[in-house]
Amino acid sequence: MNFPLVSLYKKAYSGLSASTWLLSVVLLINRSGTMVIPFMTVYLTQRLHFTIEQAGWVMACFGAGSVIGAFIGGRLSDKIGFYQVQFWSLFLQGLLFMVLGQMETMAQISICIFILSSVGEAFRPANSAATAHYSSESNRTRSYALNRLAVNLGWSVGPAIGGILAGYSYHLLFWADGATCVLAVLIMRIFLPPMKAYKGEKHVAPVKVKGDSVYKDGVYLIFIVLITIFAIGFFQLSNIVPLYFAKVLHMEEARIGITLGANGLIIAFLEMVMVYKLEGKRHPLQFITWGVLLGGLSFLCLNLFPLALPGPAIFILVFTAGEMLCLPFMNSFWISRSKTHNRGQYASLYTIAYALCTIIGPTLGGYMVEHFGFTTWWYTTAIICASTGIGFYLLFRKLTGVQNPVSNPL
Repeated sequence: MNFPLVSLYKKAYSGLSASTWLLSVVLLINRSGTMVIPFMTVYLTQRLHFTIEQAGWVMACFGAGSVIGAFIGGRLSDKIGFYQVQFWSLFLQGLLFMVLGQMETMAQISICIFILSSVGEAFRPANSAATAHYSSESNRTRSYALNRLAVNLGWSVGPAIGGILAGYSYHLLFWADGATCVLAVLIMRIFLPPMKAYKGEKHVAPVKVKGDSVYKDGVYLIFIVLITIFAIGFFQLSNIVPLYFAKVLHMEEARIGITLGANGLIIAFLEMVMVYKLEGKRHPLQFITWGVLLGGLSFLCLNLFPLALPGPAIFILVFTAGEMLCLPFMNSFWISRSKTHNRGQYASLYTIAYALCTIIGPTLGGYMVEHFGFTTWWYTTAIICASTGIGFYLLFRKLTGVQNPVSNPL
């Protein structure tokens, strides 16, 4: 008996390499331990009694380390290979999470979280280069979507378990997060053999880009600026949104974790099929534009439904829909601009864009909430997302002229 839905899922997941699947398993294990960062602002304000603005500065230190780590990770991926960078980043990150749980003063936590994020963020550009290496041009967007499925399935598990553990002791979060990093390293070492970044690279078709340096690709630099601004709003999900749920909606940690985890669960079940149906139908920048605008609408919903019971659920649903539309196609866009020998540079700059927002986002968000309140900040965040949505649309028009966007090359 033929079930259309089953057949659709089968087609969406078919044709991906075994290495791509194994890499996703590593990500799933690692992200299932994502417990510390979503609860960091809640931990700092409610357990260590920091002010919201102080918590914002601590998270800014996390972001500053992320910028350093992303830059170094991209460079090292091009020089020594993505495998070694991923291995040591995960292993050391696991140890540092355990150390972070022992820190108590603002200075101690700020220094430790800076070092931790510097080491941990080096993983992202290396992982992006690995995904490109293990995939073919025809299934690259789906390969990134599979990685995002693993990340988001882990995100649906991590915060939910983290919320339960936090109800007993916040220190358990740090040990659990560190342990999953180490476990992911062991799985990678056993089942995914080491290899150099360029060994056997056959699938990547060269793209006409002005010069070999990423800094000479003007279109990509505009794209990165837009990503950075958009991500200021996007990453509110992992710092200011949990704080809003706790302080304004008076949600307990377990419920916050389940609510945030729903984001990853929805993505895990729907994104691969959605990408399979949409890939190649329109220009990636069109999907990105729609997704970013939905992201802005989701933050507007926090003011439209401030204290109502379905408010958090409506926010998560709209936010997740926007995320599923934009992030997979952001990945496919940056990879289309790169070549084999400079992919680490492109991946690094893409990762740095998100890392920068982890400095600006919590700092600006913490300041705005402290001085003007959550309502003003959610309106501001919605405007930020809407503005970048317009920017992505204008970039789309610049590249395609709109006449025939699907067939027009980048």
